[in-house]
Amino acid sequence: MIPQDKLAQISQRFEYLEAKLNEGASAAEIVTVSREYAELKPVVDQINAYRTAVADLEEAEGWLKDPEMRDLAEEELPALKARIPEMEHALQLALLPKDAADARPAIMEIRPGTGGDEAGLFAGDLLRMYQRYAEGRGWKFEILEEQLSELGGIKEVTARVAGEGVFARLKYESGVHRVQRVPETESGGRIHTSAATVAVLPEAEDVDIQINANDIRIDTMRSSGAGGQHVNTTDSAVRITHLPTGIVVTSSEKSQHRNREIAMQVLRTRLFDMERQKVHDERSANRKSQVGSGDRSERIRTYNFPQGRMTDHRINLTLYSLDKILQGDLDETIDALISDAQATLLAEMEG
Repeated sequence: MIPQDKLAQISQRFEYLEAKLNEGASAAEIVTVSREYAELKPVVDQINAYRTAVADLEEAEGWLKDPEMRDLAEEELPALKARIPEMEHALQLALLPKDAADARPAIMEIRPGTGGDEAGLFAGDLLRMYQRYAEGRGWKFEILEEQLSELGGIKEVTARVAGEGVFARLKYESGVHRVQRVPETESGGRIHTSAATVAVLPEAEDVDIQINANDIRIDTMRSSGAGGQHVNTTDSAVRITHLPTGIVVTSSEKSQHRNREIAMQVLRTRLFDMERQKVHDERSANRKSQVGSGDRSERIRTYNFPQGRMTDHRINLTLYSLDKILQGDLDETIDALISDAQATLLAEMEG
């Protein structure tokens, strides 16, 4: 049963925020008030729908006492009664604690793992898969740093993805992705297994992480383009080392100023992610579920080309539509991961 006092508190808070926006919040307040209002609106809509369903049921039950309305009431009651559990479940999902980072853009890093050249080619396949997925959802996908191998695979890539609900959906992609296929360079037709690691981090805002100038070392170096084909004569590439943690970030666009901006943004994001991971680990020391935990050493998914199969090991989901998935058709997989994460949260709250 959903506590009515909690629903009343949420509704009152929403009305207060709505009044604040209507009367004209100050410039300093407008961003935070608007953000909280937008977060609460779908919850309040769900509360109102639930209350309407309960009121409709009570009204129909009252009709049973009226001989003229009894038949209509008996006809409508089964459907009205069936709606209540559905509405309660939808409302419970809406009331689940939100990850404060869900609405943020994401920094995505892809690196080949075991498997040599084939792992680099697979990392490139993953990059294109995410680019197409982002395109399909109307998100902006911007490559910040990319190092290509001689065969056209990837040594390392960092990208920024911006749009509505980016981190909420992409956070489940963090982990080790494994591929089983016959490499083009394999003459004997043998299936090889290789892997690539994906890390998805919520982008840090300036207020999240303050970096002390004494804690970083900035080096400039000669930058080279994709695969070393285009070498700039200027020393525009930037490498920033965060001395307390040893984190190293590089950016090699043509503009040194832009490189410094990009490198600092990625550094802030990595430090912010470290803080989030620390808090998460403390909270979930006793939790068995790894879905969405961002444990990047965990093998999360296998892409088997001979069988045209993709298996997500966290939720035992197998889909025989590998071609579509690599074309960016990821919604079915991500929706299933979100549902599993929600079910785990509900069980924890009820437990």
